[in-house]
Amino acid sequence: MIRRLVTLDIVWLAAAETVEAEAFAGICDAIERSGCAFVCETTLAALDRVAAVIPDSINVQMLVDADGSEKLVALAAARRTRHAAFGDVARNEAMERIDRLQEEVARISRMLGELAGQQGGLPGAPVGFEPGRRDTDDFTGQLRSPPRDFAAMPRSFVPEERTLDRQRAKQVRRMLRQRRMREHYFPADLFADPAWDMLLDLYAARLERQPVSVSSLCIAAAVPATTALRWIKTMTDAGLFLREQDPHDGRRIFIALAEGAYDALVRYFEALDE
Repeated sequence: MIRRLVTLDIVWLAAAETVEAEAFAGICDAIERSGCAFVCETTLAALDRVAAVIPDSINVQMLVDADGSEKLVALAAARRTRHAAFGDVARNEAMERIDRLQEEVARISRMLGELAGQQGGLPGAPVGFEPGRRDTDDFTGQLRSPPRDFAAMPRSFVPEERTLDRQRAKQVRRMLRQRRMREHYFPADLFADPAWDMLLDLYAARLERQPVSVSSLCIAAAVPATTALRWIKTMTDAGLFLREQDPHDGRRIFIALAEGAYDALVRYFEALDE
């Protein structure tokens, strides 16, 4: 059906977890061929499986148990990518929320770049960062983390560096628990900072040599899953996060820190220890 359409603007797929694998692959193929935008609704339980099937080349807005306002934001984001120019009449609350998100990610990029003391490119930007650029394949050796072995080593043979990493990981996890404790005494949205929560979670996971799935990172963000997914997508587009295929299960992907973001966090925690 989709392949027979002459032009496609946006494909909206509801309950993606109920679509058979072959049919889903066909839908993705048609979307990729047409270059249209894609809005995909699913559940948190099926998020990892669904996200792993969608190629990186597809501009997708993921929705997880989304409400009406989240669907409006996803539609606005899909339309803006498809149609680069908008008049003032099209400026609405959804577009403003997207702009604020992108501005915040740009600020985080500058901050992390300054912490890492990187040279070249935009002042304070992570290595290889270009505003609006989505494809990170050209940054091989700059943004992509080296392959990591997540298998645990026997404790008696763990080198001193691993011991230091475990201590730092405990420090980061303690910081995350303290951030969650505030929500028992104050409204959760008063301190909502999903970008920082995700950065801390990915940093701790890297120190622990543990992979982080998309759904796990959404939970760590402590915001609705659809909001967390929008942050993950924007942080990935900005070159702060990386998508890594699970080497043991092609139906799942992991999210990891880019080297520039990791270096900045190392320097940040070193500064805290001084």
